[in-house]
Amino acid sequence: MDLKSLLKQKSLELLQNPKVMELAQDPRVMKFAMQALQARGRVQSEIDSRVEQLAHSMNLVTKKELRELKRSLRRMERELEQARTSEDEA
Repeated sequence: MDLKSLLKQKSLELLQNPKVMELAQDPRVMKFAMQALQARGRVQSEIDSRVEQLAHSMNLVTKKELRELKRSLRRMERELEQARTSEDEA
């Protein structure tokens, strides 16, 4: 059994424990869990922002810019195809 499946099995066993279930329903624990998830989101957005700043300072393309470029290219390809079909019809 690999480590991932072992951890998964043990965590499922732990979640079935009545004391753990009671603890998980405690409002203080739920509040802490929500704060942890929100903190993770804030940290991730800060990291993304810093990576984007670094990419711009090093004159590198970001994922966002690449996505926009692909979107523009697909739009131009559609327009070209429409122009070709309208030209063939005329």
